[in-house]
Amino acid sequence: MSKHVKIGVFIPNGAQTLDTACVDVLGVMSKEYLSAIPFLPAHLTALAPDVTVSYIATPAQGRDIPLTSGLVIKATHDYTEAEVAPGRLDIVVVPGPDPRVEFDEGGLRWLREQSEAPGVDVLSICTGIFVCGAAGIADGKQASGPRGLQDMISNRFPHIKLVGDKHRWVQDGNFWSSGGVTNGNDLMAAYARASSKHWPEPLVEIGLQLTEVGDRGQFYVDSTSRFVLGFAWRLLRAWFAGFGSANRKIKAG
Repeated sequence: MSKHVKIGVFIPNGAQTLDTACVDVLGVMSKEYLSAIPFLPAHLTALAPDVTVSYIATPAQGRDIPLTSGLVIKATHDYTEAEVAPGRLDIVVVPGPDPRVEFDEGGLRWLREQSEAPGVDVLSICTGIFVCGAAGIADGKQASGPRGLQDMISNRFPHIKLVGDKHRWVQDGNFWSSGGVTNGNDLMAAYARASSKHWPEPLVEIGLQLTEVGDRGQFYVDSTSRFVLGFAWRLLRAWFAGFGSANRKIKAG
């Protein structure tokens, strides 16, 4: 079992804050975090590994990494540094960026080499599938990705075997991927439960109880068509609300 789990969060072009934050589900399962909880017995916290989380940017992006809702975090490394070279990490997390942007070619090569390094797992969150797709590491693999963007993903990356219409998360070898935003928490819970090489089962379940994640199943309860229709209905209601508000302003004027 690992005594030290090294996690790299790769953010080449900004990311969704909620996507990025899901790494804390694994961070909670560290010796440092659990030893600060007074009611946990010492023999349990002794089982926990040290966990180091590195935030990895591109050299061109610099140390300030923009996330959504105006949050900016500091990168600890860029992908050229030896400490985060392929094979030096245990886990690479790829949170979701704006899928319309272009990705740094050197960063894509680094991610590809990480995925090929023995023992390294890649965890794609939400639109992180666009980074992984551009790197070619999802080709031929089952993958999830946001339910509402399945057509966009398949058009851009036709060699990915998409199952995101039904799966909150899915594993194919060392590649894990989740659906939209907070489904990253579900993926982290499933990954921790499957990763006895890093965390013992009792410690995982305590960590998941502390963060209150891991209860949702792998499969969506409602169908994709119902999800899309529900979203369309909310858009229509918003349009009518905006139209009515505009009319009231005209009459008041």
